[in-house]
Amino acid sequence: MTVLRASRMGLLSTRYEIAHDGTTLCTWKPSTFFGGGSFVLEGRRYDVARGGWSWRRYRLLDESGELLAMADAVGRGEWTLETDGHTYSFERQSLIRNEHVLIQDDAVAGSVRRISTWRGEAEADLPGLPLSVQVFVLVSLLAVWDEE
Repeated sequence: MTVLRASRMGLLSTRYEIAHDGTTLCTWKPSTFFGGGSFVLEGRRYDVARGGWSWRRYRLLDESGELLAMADAVGRGEWTLETDGHTYSFERQSLIRNEHVLIQDDAVAGSVRRISTWRGEAEADLPGLPLSVQVFVLVSLLAVWDEE
């Protein structure tokens, strides 16, 4: 089980350190103007681009610009993730708590949740998804939460 933990790199920083078991995997560097950003994971650069009519569509692109994943309506009550020919569904658990669960076969299969708004901490437990896609889902939600 890979639980990722995101922590803001400073009280007023927009950057996040993404770690697993206390070991830093990458740093999420959001774009100043467009709501996307980038991270380098296992020596490969990934870009996250935001768009869509509601600005809640996020795309994960590799170094060559190839689309690896797309998340639509991120942060809404129900939203989707498309990657590697599969579509995954997420649901927001509550209007009060910032927690989204991954639904597979009508059961909860994983989650992403904000642990602390003040310290900017969040966790993602998304077994079965490639690590780059797990980071993508986590940083997409961080972007939405930081904007709210």
